[in-house]
Amino acid sequence: MSLARQNIPVLGVDATPLTVDGLVVVLSGFVDDGTRRTVVGHNLHSVTLTHSNAGFRALYENSDVVLLDGAPVLWLWGRTGNAVSPLMEYRLGSTDWLPSLGRVDGLERIAVVGAGTEANAKAVTQIQGIAPAATVTGFPGEGWNDDVETAAVGWLAEHQPQLVLLGLGMPLQESVLQRRLDMLPPAIYCTVGGAIEQLAGVQKLAPRWLGRLGLEWAWRLLLHPRRVAYRVFGEPWVLLWLLARRRLRGHA
Repeated sequence: MSLARQNIPVLGVDATPLTVDGLVVVLSGFVDDGTRRTVVGHNLHSVTLTHSNAGFRALYENSDVVLLDGAPVLWLWGRTGNAVSPLMEYRLGSTDWLPSLGRVDGLERIAVVGAGTEANAKAVTQIQGIAPAATVTGFPGEGWNDDVETAAVGWLAEHQPQLVLLGLGMPLQESVLQRRLDMLPPAIYCTVGGAIEQLAGVQKLAPRWLGRLGLEWAWRLLLHPRRVAYRVFGEPWVLLWLLARRRLRGHA
């Protein structure tokens, strides 16, 4: 299955604009195909890493689906002339599409990798409720290091899931895929960031009206100021510098 990419103006990256329904169809096709696939998402943090880290950029360029995950990315994509719903229909963060996993045809085995032991277990329970026809298993990601990573690879080989929700935070989850993808069993590997903790209730989701206004960053800043402050106030300047440098070097 080949999905067309669309360029995001200004940011110099490509993405795969999909609605929830469209993604469900795509995932169903991937399950039926049974090969190794990757699903990632673009927000300003990932765009910054794309322009500053060659390995990260290669992962995104070779991924099967790159969702529009982040209001600025969605808005800039809208400059291509495509219709964008005022309710941000095409913005797909992980928590927007995970509730539809039960609609994915043929999905019988789901793995949840990441978060602490308690949060992982709670997320497994939540996803089991979303997709009752599937068997859902979990592997916590707390204290992630080389030994834990090796154990996770062995665990995935043993369980042979069809879909893996990899929630280790960006860029750790992407680094794991860069290092290990070729040795992982065939499955759909989806990077979901903090969605595991959000499903578990450890992290509070922003009200949907804030998301529609593109203000989820303010919610995260309020709840986790130390963790989020640099991403909100510092990283955009880094991205502007990277984009300016890219333009000076003659890229479109």
